[in-house]
Amino acid sequence: MHILSVGLNHKTASVSLREKLSFSSATLCAFLDRLDDPPTTTAIRETTILSTCNRLEYYVLTNHPETAYREIITRLSHTFDIPAAEFEPHLYYLLDNEAVDHLMRVACGLDSLVLGEAQILGQVSSAHQSAQAHGASGKILGRLFDMAIHAGKRARAETNIGMNPASVSSVAVHAAIDFLGSLTEKTVMVLGAGEMGMLTLQSAAKFGAQKFIVVNRTRENAEKRAAEWNAQPLTFDEIDTGLRQADLVISATGAPHTVLHRDAVAETIAARPHRPLLIVDIALPRDVDDDVAEIPGVRLYNLDDLQHRVANNLQSRRQEIPKVERIIAEEETSFQNWLRARDVVPTIAAFRQQIDIIRQQEVERTLHRLPDLDERQKAIVAELAHRLTNKFLHHPTTRLRTEAANGNGVEYAHALHELFALDRNA
Repeated sequence: MHILSVGLNHKTASVSLREKLSFSSATLCAFLDRLDDPPTTTAIRETTILSTCNRLEYYVLTNHPETAYREIITRLSHTFDIPAAEFEPHLYYLLDNEAVDHLMRVACGLDSLVLGEAQILGQVSSAHQSAQAHGASGKILGRLFDMAIHAGKRARAETNIGMNPASVSSVAVHAAIDFLGSLTEKTVMVLGAGEMGMLTLQSAAKFGAQKFIVVNRTRENAEKRAAEWNAQPLTFDEIDTGLRQADLVISATGAPHTVLHRDAVAETIAARPHRPLLIVDIALPRDVDDDVAEIPGVRLYNLDDLQHRVANNLQSRRQEIPKVERIIAEEETSFQNWLRARDVVPTIAAFRQQIDIIRQQEVERTLHRLPDLDERQKAIVAELAHRLTNKFLHHPTTRLRTEAANGNGVEYAHALHELFALDRNA
C-alpha cells in the first residue's frame, strides 16, 4: 500500500492556473461525495484533498500509484473542465516518505508563501475533517493527517517559526500598534479598495480596530467595500474629511502619482494637534509625498521601511527551521513506526484467534470431565484459562509490534506463522 500526493502550489503554478483548480467548500464537499462513483474502477482506497489559494494537493492511499495518478488527472480535468495538458506539467508527484514529509512541512508552515504562516494549519485540519466527514479518508490517511496537525501545533508551541509578523500587511499593523498603542478606539482609513489595502484593514481588525473609513476613486466602489466592514465610504475629493478622523492611514492605491501632499496633511494635523497620525504607504509607485514625514505629529512608513522589517522577521523565522525539521523528523518516525506495526496486525489477530480456539476447546474438555462443578466454579476455570492465554500472548505480540516498528516485522511475523502453523491468508 502506498501514500501518494499529487499537487501544485505557488512554486509550480501561476495564480491564474491555481484559481482554475480551486475548490470552494461547497464544491469540495460535492466532489468528495462523488468519489464512490468512479468512472470505471478505482485504484484509490482513501482520499484527502487540501485546497487553498496557494495550493491544491490530492493525497491518496493506493496499491497502484501510477494508475491512481492517471485517475487523479482525469478527475481534476473533468471536475474543472480543464484539459489535462494545461495543468499536468505543473504537478508534483510525491510517493510514500516524500508525501509524508511534504504534508508535515506544509502543516508546519515550511512550504508556505510566507514562511511559518499560521493559517495553513487550520486549512490542513479542515481538509482532514472534510475527508473524514464524507467517508473519503480512512485509518491510514486519517492517522497521517492527525500526526501532521500535531507536528504543526508542536512547531508553533515549541519554536518561534510563527513569531514576528512576516507579511507587509501584518508588519504595517504591528508598526501601527508600536506607534499608536491599542487600535481598539482608533480610526483606520484605507486609501484604495484593492487587495493589499483590504488585507491590511483585515489585519487591523484582528488587533481590535473597529472604526474604518474606505476611500476610493468612485463612490460606488467606496460604498461596496465599506459595506463589507461597516465602514464610512468616501471619495478622494473627501480625503480631508477622513484625515480629520483618522489615527492610521493605509494608502494602497494604483494611482500613477502621489495622492497625499504635505499641505493637506499639515492642515489636518493643525486642526487636531494632540492626536498623532501614522501613515503607512504600501503603494508602488508611492502615494505619499516624502516631505509629509517632516510634519510634527506625523509618522510615515513606506514600502521600503516595511520590507526591511519583513526581511528581519523572516530571517528570525528562518533560524527556527532546523528546530521545526527536528519536530517533523520525530513525527515522521512515529508515523512510520505506526504504519509498520499495522503490517503485523493480521498475524497477531490470527495468532490470538488460534490460541483462543485452543483455550475454548480445553475449557470445554475440562468442564466435561468435572460435571459436578457449579456455575461459579465453572466461571473460575474459564477465567483461569483466559488469564493464562492472555499472559502467554502478551510478550510475543508486544515483541512483534516492537520489531515491526524497527523494520523487522516481516521476519518475525514469518517466524510466528511457521512456529504456530497460522492461517496463510493472514
